[in-house]
Amino acid sequence: SRSPSPRPDMPVRYFIMKSSNLQNISISQQKSIWSTTPSNERKLNRAFWESSMVYLIFSAQGSGHFQGFARMASEIGCEKSQNWGSAGFGGVFKVEWIQKESIPFQVAHHLLNPWNGNKKVQ
Repeated sequence: SRSPSPRPDMPVRYFIMKSSNLQNISISQQKSIWSTTPSNERKLNRAFWESSMVYLIFSAQGSGHFQGFARMASEIGCEKSQNWGSAGFGGVFKVEWIQKESIPFQVAHHLLNPWNGNKKVQ
């Protein structure tokens, strides 16, 4: 299901999605889908319905780079994906990739996350 009509009076939300490997990000970029752990699903679905836009910034653990960013294009459903090898993932949801370029963390070293003790965004 798609987000309700544009809601400019609502906030834009951003999440960094850490993947355990680059292969999952590549699958996401090819198929325009993503899946996350069940513990993240409630937060993401709530943001999807209460925000004007939800952006997901992707990074594979240990890569030292962001691999791009996408817009969350549907709420998270119950259907699980066979594309990922881990049984620990929840439902699948649609994403619309905006940028598929690898960017080193150093480019964003000036960005600090006030909700994470002003640590660098990476």
